[in-house]
Amino acid sequence: MIQLPPKPDFHYETQARATGALHVAGVDEVGRGPLAGPVTAAAVILDPARIPDGINDSKKLGLKRRQDVYALLRDCAVVSVAHASVEEIDEINILQASHLAMRRAVQGLALRPDHVLIDGNRIPVGLNLPATALVKGDARSLSIAAASIMAKIARDHIMWDLAQHFPGYGWERNAGYPTKQHKAALQDLGVTPHHRRSFAPVRNILCRD
Repeated sequence: MIQLPPKPDFHYETQARATGALHVAGVDEVGRGPLAGPVTAAAVILDPARIPDGINDSKKLGLKRRQDVYALLRDCAVVSVAHASVEEIDEINILQASHLAMRRAVQGLALRPDHVLIDGNRIPVGLNLPATALVKGDARSLSIAAASIMAKIARDHIMWDLAQHFPGYGWERNAGYPTKQHKAALQDLGVTPHHRRSFAPVRNILCRD
Protein backbone atom coordinates (compact mmCIF):
# COMPACT_ATOMS: atom_id res chain seq x y z
CA MET A 1 0.00 0.00 0.00
CA ILE A 2 1.36 3.44 -0.92
CA GLN A 3 2.26 5.59 2.08
CA LEU A 4 1.06 9.07 1.21
CA PRO A 5 2.79 12.11 2.72
CA PRO A 6 0.60 14.57 4.71
CA LYS A 7 0.86 16.87 1.69
CA PRO A 8 2.55 16.56 -1.68
CA ASP A 9 6.24 17.49 -1.61
CA PHE A 10 9.17 18.08 -3.95
CA HIS A 11 10.84 14.70 -3.34
CA TYR A 12 10.40 13.19 -6.81
CA GLU A 13 11.35 16.43 -8.52
CA THR A 14 14.52 16.62 -6.41
CA GLN A 15 15.35 13.02 -7.29
CA ALA A 16 15.03 13.76 -10.99
CA ARG A 17 17.05 16.94 -10.70
CA ALA A 18 19.82 15.01 -8.94
CA THR A 19 20.21 12.92 -12.11
CA GLY A 20 20.63 16.04 -14.25
CA ALA A 21 17.01 16.86 -15.11
CA LEU A 22 16.87 20.65 -14.91
CA HIS A 23 13.22 21.03 -15.91
CA VAL A 24 10.80 18.54 -14.30
CA ALA A 25 7.15 18.64 -15.33
CA GLY A 26 4.21 17.26 -13.39
CA VAL A 27 1.22 16.10 -15.44
CA ASP A 28 -2.34 15.33 -14.39
CA GLU A 29 -5.73 15.07 -16.05
CA VAL A 30 -9.29 15.70 -15.01
CA GLY A 31 -12.55 14.60 -16.55
CA ARG A 32 -12.41 10.85 -17.10
CA GLY A 33 -15.72 10.22 -15.37
CA PRO A 34 -18.10 12.86 -16.75
CA LEU A 35 -20.78 12.10 -19.31
CA ALA A 36 -20.14 15.39 -21.10
CA GLY A 37 -17.27 17.68 -22.02
CA PRO A 38 -13.63 17.16 -22.89
CA VAL A 39 -10.95 15.47 -20.84
CA THR A 40 -8.37 18.06 -19.79
CA ALA A 41 -4.72 17.71 -18.85
CA ALA A 42 -2.15 20.14 -17.53
CA ALA A 43 1.62 20.05 -17.40
CA VAL A 44 3.45 22.26 -14.90
CA ILE A 45 7.15 22.97 -14.39
CA LEU A 46 7.70 24.56 -10.98
CA ASP A 47 10.57 26.91 -10.22
CA PRO A 48 12.17 25.42 -7.06
CA ALA A 49 12.87 28.95 -5.84
CA ARG A 50 9.30 30.18 -6.34
CA ILE A 51 6.90 27.42 -5.27
CA PRO A 52 3.61 28.98 -4.09
CA ASP A 53 2.17 28.02 -0.73
CA GLY A 54 -1.03 26.02 -0.66
CA ILE A 55 -0.42 23.57 -3.52
CA ASN A 56 -2.30 20.33 -2.89
CA ASP A 57 -4.36 17.73 -4.71
CA SER A 58 -7.14 19.78 -6.30
CA LYS A 59 -9.76 17.45 -4.79
CA LYS A 60 -8.61 18.52 -1.31
CA LEU A 61 -8.95 22.25 -1.97
CA GLY A 62 -12.06 24.39 -1.91
CA LEU A 63 -12.95 26.48 -4.94
CA LYS A 64 -11.56 29.76 -3.54
CA ARG A 65 -8.24 28.15 -2.59
CA ARG A 66 -7.95 26.42 -5.97
CA GLN A 67 -8.54 29.71 -7.74
CA ASP A 68 -5.95 31.51 -5.59
CA VAL A 69 -3.28 28.88 -6.24
CA TYR A 70 -4.22 28.80 -9.95
CA ALA A 71 -3.52 32.55 -10.21
CA LEU A 72 -0.18 32.18 -8.39
CA LEU A 73 0.92 29.31 -10.62
CA ARG A 74 0.13 31.27 -13.78
CA ASP A 75 2.57 33.93 -12.57
CA CYS A 76 5.49 31.79 -11.40
CA ALA A 77 5.39 28.42 -13.18
CA VAL A 78 5.58 27.15 -16.75
CA VAL A 79 2.08 25.85 -17.50
CA SER A 80 0.40 24.17 -20.44
CA VAL A 81 -3.23 23.02 -20.58
CA ALA A 82 -4.62 20.79 -23.32
CA HIS A 83 -7.75 18.79 -24.08
CA ALA A 84 -9.09 15.80 -25.93
CA SER A 85 -12.53 16.40 -27.39
CA VAL A 86 -15.74 14.48 -26.93
CA GLU A 87 -15.33 13.17 -30.49
CA GLU A 88 -11.83 11.91 -29.70
CA ILE A 89 -13.04 10.29 -26.48
CA ASP A 90 -15.74 8.43 -28.40
CA GLU A 91 -13.32 7.42 -31.13
CA ILE A 92 -10.32 6.15 -29.12
CA ASN A 93 -11.80 5.60 -25.60
CA ILE A 94 -11.39 7.67 -22.46
CA LEU A 95 -8.03 6.22 -21.35
CA GLN A 96 -6.37 6.87 -24.70
CA ALA A 97 -7.99 10.31 -24.88
CA SER A 98 -6.64 11.13 -21.41
CA HIS A 99 -3.16 10.16 -22.55
CA LEU A 100 -3.61 12.21 -25.72
CA ALA A 101 -4.47 15.28 -23.64
CA MET A 102 -1.43 14.62 -21.45
CA ARG A 103 0.89 14.42 -24.45
CA ARG A 104 -0.57 17.63 -25.85
CA ALA A 105 -0.07 19.39 -22.52
CA VAL A 106 3.58 18.34 -22.36
CA GLN A 107 4.15 19.31 -25.98
CA GLY A 108 2.64 22.72 -25.30
CA LEU A 109 5.12 23.66 -22.57
CA ALA A 110 7.30 26.66 -23.38
CA LEU A 111 10.26 24.73 -21.91
CA ARG A 112 11.00 21.17 -22.97
CA PRO A 113 11.06 19.07 -19.79
CA ASP A 114 14.00 16.79 -19.04
CA HIS A 115 11.78 14.49 -16.97
CA VAL A 116 8.02 14.09 -16.62
CA LEU A 117 6.08 12.94 -13.55
CA ILE A 118 2.76 11.41 -14.60
CA ASP A 119 -0.20 10.89 -12.31
CA GLY A 120 -1.36 7.28 -12.54
CA ASN A 121 0.16 3.90 -13.28
CA ARG A 122 0.87 4.33 -17.00
CA ILE A 123 3.12 6.55 -19.04
CA PRO A 124 1.35 7.74 -22.20
CA VAL A 125 2.59 6.00 -25.32
CA GLY A 126 4.44 8.42 -27.56
CA LEU A 127 5.50 10.79 -24.82
CA ASN A 128 9.13 10.20 -25.87
CA LEU A 129 10.62 11.77 -22.75
CA PRO A 130 12.10 10.28 -19.57
CA ALA A 131 9.09 9.80 -17.31
CA THR A 132 7.91 8.31 -14.04
CA ALA A 133 4.33 7.20 -13.35
CA LEU A 134 3.19 7.89 -9.79
CA VAL A 135 -0.02 6.31 -8.50
CA LYS A 136 -1.88 8.96 -6.49
CA GLY A 137 0.74 11.36 -7.77
CA ASP A 138 -1.42 14.42 -7.06
CA ALA A 139 -1.10 13.60 -3.35
CA ARG A 140 2.65 12.90 -3.57
CA SER A 141 4.25 15.37 -5.98
CA LEU A 142 3.93 19.15 -5.84
CA SER A 143 4.28 19.42 -9.62
CA ILE A 144 1.51 16.90 -10.25
CA ALA A 145 -0.69 18.55 -7.61
CA ALA A 146 -0.12 21.88 -9.35
CA ALA A 147 -1.12 20.28 -12.65
CA SER A 148 -4.27 18.89 -11.06
CA ILE A 149 -5.28 22.40 -10.00
CA MET A 150 -4.62 23.93 -13.42
CA ALA A 151 -6.52 21.16 -15.22
CA LYS A 152 -9.46 21.28 -12.81
CA ILE A 153 -9.93 25.05 -13.06
CA ALA A 154 -9.51 25.04 -16.85
CA ARG A 155 -12.06 22.27 -17.36
CA ASP A 156 -14.54 23.78 -14.89
CA HIS A 157 -14.43 27.03 -16.87
CA ILE A 158 -15.29 25.12 -20.05
CA MET A 159 -18.22 23.39 -18.38
CA TRP A 160 -19.50 26.62 -16.83
CA ASP A 161 -19.48 28.20 -20.27
CA LEU A 162 -21.24 25.23 -21.86
CA ALA A 163 -23.86 25.36 -19.10
CA GLN A 164 -24.91 28.83 -20.30
CA HIS A 165 -25.66 27.42 -23.75
CA PHE A 166 -27.19 24.15 -22.54
CA PRO A 167 -29.11 24.95 -19.33
CA GLY A 168 -30.82 22.28 -17.28
CA TYR A 169 -28.03 19.72 -17.01
CA GLY A 170 -26.34 21.45 -14.08
CA TRP A 171 -22.90 21.50 -15.67
CA GLU A 172 -22.07 24.71 -13.78
CA ARG A 173 -22.25 22.58 -10.60
CA ASN A 174 -21.53 19.00 -11.65
CA ALA A 175 -18.96 19.68 -14.44
CA GLY A 176 -20.63 16.99 -16.54
CA TYR A 177 -20.37 14.20 -13.96
CA PRO A 178 -23.33 11.79 -13.76
CA THR A 179 -25.20 13.37 -10.86
CA LYS A 180 -28.87 12.70 -10.25
CA GLN A 181 -29.80 16.05 -11.86
CA HIS A 182 -27.62 15.42 -14.91
CA LYS A 183 -29.03 11.95 -15.52
CA ALA A 184 -32.59 13.20 -15.08
CA ALA A 185 -31.93 16.02 -17.55
CA LEU A 186 -30.57 13.52 -20.06
CA GLN A 187 -33.87 11.68 -19.85
CA ASP A 188 -35.98 14.87 -20.08
CA LEU A 189 -33.93 17.11 -22.39
CA GLY A 190 -32.02 14.56 -24.42
CA VAL A 191 -28.44 14.26 -25.60
CA THR A 192 -26.41 17.34 -26.57
CA PRO A 193 -23.44 17.51 -28.98
CA HIS A 194 -21.22 17.71 -25.89
CA HIS A 195 -22.26 14.35 -24.46
CA ARG A 196 -19.97 11.33 -24.75
CA ARG A 197 -21.91 8.88 -26.87
CA SER A 198 -19.64 5.97 -25.97
CA PHE A 199 -20.59 6.24 -22.28
CA ALA A 200 -23.38 3.86 -21.30
CA PRO A 201 -25.94 6.32 -19.83
CA VAL A 202 -25.75 8.40 -23.02
CA ARG A 203 -25.55 5.44 -25.40
CA ASN A 204 -28.59 3.84 -23.77
CA ILE A 205 -30.72 6.92 -24.41
CA LEU A 206 -29.59 7.10 -28.03
CA CYS A 207 -30.38 3.44 -28.53
CA ARG A 208 -33.79 3.90 -26.92
CA ASP A 209 -34.59 6.78 -29.27
